[in-house]
Amino acid sequence: MHTFDSLLASITPTTGPTRDIYDPATGAVVGSAPVHTVDDLETAVVAAVDAQTAWAALGHAGRSEVMLRAADAIDAAAEPLAELLSREQGKPLNGPNARFEVGGASAWLRTAAATPLEPEVVVDDGETFASIHYRPIGVVGAIGPWNWPMMISIWQIAPALRMGNAVVVKPSEYTPLSVLALVAVMNQVLPAGLLTVVSGGRDVGAALSTHPAIGKVMFTGSTATGKAIIRSSADTVKRLTLELGGNDAGIVLPDADPQAIAEGLFWGAFINTGQTCAALKRLYVHDDIYEEVCTALTAFAAAVPMGIGLDENNVLGPLQNKAQFDIVADLVDKAKASGARVLLGGTPDADQPGYFYPTTLIADIDPLNPLVVEEQFGPALPIIRYTDLDEVIALANGVDVGLGGSVWSADVATAREVAARLETGTVWINSHGGVHPMIPFGGAKQSGYGLEFGVEGLKALGTPQVING
Repeated sequence: MHTFDSLLASITPTTGPTRDIYDPATGAVVGSAPVHTVDDLETAVVAAVDAQTAWAALGHAGRSEVMLRAADAIDAAAEPLAELLSREQGKPLNGPNARFEVGGASAWLRTAAATPLEPEVVVDDGETFASIHYRPIGVVGAIGPWNWPMMISIWQIAPALRMGNAVVVKPSEYTPLSVLALVAVMNQVLPAGLLTVVSGGRDVGAALSTHPAIGKVMFTGSTATGKAIIRSSADTVKRLTLELGGNDAGIVLPDADPQAIAEGLFWGAFINTGQTCAALKRLYVHDDIYEEVCTALTAFAAAVPMGIGLDENNVLGPLQNKAQFDIVADLVDKAKASGARVLLGGTPDADQPGYFYPTTLIADIDPLNPLVVEEQFGPALPIIRYTDLDEVIALANGVDVGLGGSVWSADVATAREVAARLETGTVWINSHGGVHPMIPFGGAKQSGYGLEFGVEGLKALGTPQVING
């Protein structure tokens, strides 16, 4: 049975260079992470190639059985994993945060293991018979972010393993300990060499995206880095799944009930303190109910506690790093300077340790203000007034990204009609940002390409082969 100390000890290097990882809430040292090199990546890829053949030979049923035991191992270590995640990433233990994320990692692993993917007959007319099968790619490179380090790593790892691939994971330099610990727990069950973490810098990420033995790269992160991966992977024609930046819009129609939607709006925007790619980042509210929505949302937001994640009372935490804190602070300052109305927050406490930015709501803001058109990735939500539906849909679509969006209305049929006009990979009705392991998820425009989750997610981790005859 793991304790926090034993879990941390199991991933603390005994040789080689290390660097300290700090708690974004307190500044305290959480632990030491290895500083892996391109040579370490090469060692991991060689081991992955060696392990992959036998893993693929187990077949779907055999691999699923091992994956379910790996999920059991995660469940058995859930509490120390959650504590480590809270200390390193900053998110609180409770609410839709650290314990939720660890549980989600286990759930996604189980779903990938249990989801059937049978050969698909595409023609069978008595003269011609053709079917599609999905074969392992080989070695998959998984590059993850710092906002949901365990959950998103599993989104990459689980379908890759299920389809018979080996995986080399490159975690964010901000949150390597969480991913190292998650993989260490899984490797109590998995065959040696099949799943490896290479905790290095940008040079390691660049080498992973060009390595000739890696057949696919999965990446979740910024659009700029995604474009760099596209370019660097071109010479080896790697398969790619890219989940990139977003600036999700929510549109509240005039028939919505402000009190009824306030909680959903809040969590759509502020889950993980706003540090979520598919969070609600721009809220457009019809003039008829604008003030009522502002009042209801402000009342709800003011009552949600923010603080150190290990305090069981808190459900909002700090921003994970100073760079992100500075981005949010700059965008809010620009909004305030423009004359926008601050409903809540907007001024961090200079005497408070850690990267805490208060829950912030900004009303009466110009639709072209930087806080609206740029992704803030933090706890600051602009609320834009509108009167014309066609104009607000044009504003919602008027950015170069399209990960998610939402429509809020008492009339679901009308909401779906509006949803169909949004240029996004997902549109939610009367909620925002929820994901399900069987519902495909992916972006439009410069939010990336490729689908994750469910059967489509499994297919994306296989090489399709048509057998004709």
